[in-house]
Amino acid sequence: MMSTQAQTLAQQVEEAAQAAGLTVSSKAAGADFNGAPTTKFTLALGDHVTTLELSDDFDFQSAERSPGVAEYMAAAAKRLKNPAPDVYLTLHGVPLRFGRFSWPFHKSTSGADTSLVHGEIKLEDGHDSPLNAKIAASITLTFMEILPALQQPYAEGFIYNAVRKVLDQGQLELVKSGNRQTVAVTTRYYSTRHHRFVFNDTDEAQRKQYVAARVFWLSGVLGESKPLWIADNRDAQYLNTTVAELQKTAEALAAEGVINVQGEYATPTAKLMEQRPQYEAALEAAVEFTRPKFNEDMRQGHTNM
Repeated sequence: MMSTQAQTLAQQVEEAAQAAGLTVSSKAAGADFNGAPTTKFTLALGDHVTTLELSDDFDFQSAERSPGVAEYMAAAAKRLKNPAPDVYLTLHGVPLRFGRFSWPFHKSTSGADTSLVHGEIKLEDGHDSPLNAKIAASITLTFMEILPALQQPYAEGFIYNAVRKVLDQGQLELVKSGNRQTVAVTTRYYSTRHHRFVFNDTDEAQRKQYVAARVFWLSGVLGESKPLWIADNRDAQYLNTTVAELQKTAEALAAEGVINVQGEYATPTAKLMEQRPQYEAALEAAVEFTRPKFNEDMRQGHTNM
């Protein structure tokens, strides 16, 4: 039986989900890294679902916390209309499925002054690739002070963006199996002057390439060419732009016959899908970039030492 506090939490989640047009299709008891009780809520829209995990003693009715949950729910409702809601594209053109994240953050057990969240990413190339990476994303005291709470709605977006950024930098390796890899979310990803996250400075040409590639992979390859939400606030943060600019970018691509746009959603054209060889070559190069490189002469014993 759920505690009184957990029942109160369930009521809060039900109301927030309903306000965003979502339903809570199920609830399940869970536990955080240290064994403290959590509740896993399954949020549904049509056939698509996503999981929201919150600590049982979490209360988001305050003026500081409530807007963040409302924004999270509203974005989730639009994202769940996507054919592959949990797949995100990196700037270098790598489609990744995010999953198995265990919330909330937990304190580091190594003595470091950081908090971590564990999860996994998997390469989604349309060919059932076995490549994946187990993630341990860490945040510093700076971020702990910025966030209203160390819970999923306030951190999931920038954690996903940091993972994408680090992969593009070649600091994560996609493997068939392996140990957990660290993603350190440090102050270099946050502008104290503007009070916002900064991951990639992009120009219009880069954003056009990104939006086209995103529609190609997430709709054309993985989604049976079903509509894809193009004004995603997480992508806007990731590209250091605005959702309005993403919309303008999509409309410019539509004018060029690359994608079809209807409102905030887009589908690929035949013109775009004809570029599959180029996109697959770019993906192969991007994945290869993440693999560790060795000095072959040194590995074979040919050194000056």
